[in-house]
Amino acid sequence: MRGVEERTYSRGAILALVTVASFINPFTASAINLALPIIGTEFSADAATLAWVSSAYLLASVIFLLPAGRLGDSRGRVRIFLIGIVVYAAGSILSIFTSSMNLLLLFRFVQGVGGAMINATSVALIASLFPPGRRGYAIGINTTAVYAGLSFGPFLGGVLTQFFGWRSIFVVTALLAVPVLFYARKFPAFLNERDMEHFDLPGLALSSALILCLFLGLAWITTAVGLLLLAASLALGVVFFRVEQHRSDPLLPVTLLQKNRIFAASNAAALINYSATYAVAFLLSLYLQYIRGYEPAAAGTLLLIQPLVQVFVAPAAGRLADRVEPGLLASLGMGVAAVGLFGLSLLNETTPITLVLALLFLVGTGVGLFSSPNTTAIMGSVEKRFYGSASAMVATMRSLGMMLSMGAVLVVFAVLMGSTTVTPEVFPEFMKSLRLIFLAFTALSVFGVFLSLSRNKN
Repeated sequence: MRGVEERTYSRGAILALVTVASFINPFTASAINLALPIIGTEFSADAATLAWVSSAYLLASVIFLLPAGRLGDSRGRVRIFLIGIVVYAAGSILSIFTSSMNLLLLFRFVQGVGGAMINATSVALIASLFPPGRRGYAIGINTTAVYAGLSFGPFLGGVLTQFFGWRSIFVVTALLAVPVLFYARKFPAFLNERDMEHFDLPGLALSSALILCLFLGLAWITTAVGLLLLAASLALGVVFFRVEQHRSDPLLPVTLLQKNRIFAASNAAALINYSATYAVAFLLSLYLQYIRGYEPAAAGTLLLIQPLVQVFVAPAAGRLADRVEPGLLASLGMGVAAVGLFGLSLLNETTPITLVLALLFLVGTGVGLFSSPNTTAIMGSVEKRFYGSASAMVATMRSLGMMLSMGAVLVVFAVLMGSTTVTPEVFPEFMKSLRLIFLAFTALSVFGVFLSLSRNKN
């Protein structure tokens, strides 16, 4: 039966469809960064509020990634994947017609829910489709799609914003979802196999409350309410972990984290990597436009360098991960990124743009070397029945890292700049914030190198 089915589908076609879906999320995220100053002007939003345009999406992603992965294992990965495409497209269409900042943030949250369903199942679908000898290459292609979205996002986002308005970004996103839905029938039935287990509703409730308290606590850390929320998130984290330990169908794969060193360390390394690198595009888009005076299209063109390098490095690193210990490649990548981040911590108002591009080249090379091998190590460390949970963990660590990265920005902006729009009067405080954030990201990456190297030690 399996042999008959294999003659009715193409691995390459399925990989292409999943790749298109994987492109949509990072494309929107990176493109919208170039539109933030114009969005801020239209809605009279301060810098901290603008950060929520990215953060609202990330918050929803982190909350729903593990549930989406578990639903993929129990209800069918293809089904959850396609529902995610529909929800993401709906969020894009609603964003086109938004009339206020609050509505835009709400619709970005909706996109985050759809993005969680896509991200939680895409790597699991690829891992199920490709054997170990070709899996690193296929994951590298999928990772390349993410970096392609990041590559074209700043450039196209700048062009679209400057000539057609920021809402045109969401028009493109909605249109990209069409071919994936149209060719959904090409997915073979075995990719939608399901195990009808009970869903972990207590785990969903606890994890959602934990993440919400954590992020809001970071956003409001300068207030008593923020500190109370951070304390609540810590308490909820302890309760959540204990509850998951005693469930037969846990939302969080506690057993894998406790007994599988490679799985645990690789996920921790992914969390650190994305925490240290995600906010780079957001910070530099503001730096280039506010401090250096670039138009959105020009700023987006300059920001192309980092993700463009990642597009070329990621598939090569994925191929190499099929032959070389992936943990070593990932550790090397994080070290290279740390060098680039340290250079960015030294930026000032007159730093040569060529130097900024060189530092972005280093960060891009490091992230490209890290991501594909690290994901290959995670998926190769678990049995096939755990692919959904493992894929969701990969995506959760990525989105949680992104959320923490933006959370760090929110904290520093709130402490050093307060609730004010970015005007020439606060440019010195903005630059001080920028340098402090990049220095913290450098220290985090250095720690991540040592953690990454420890994954294969006895």
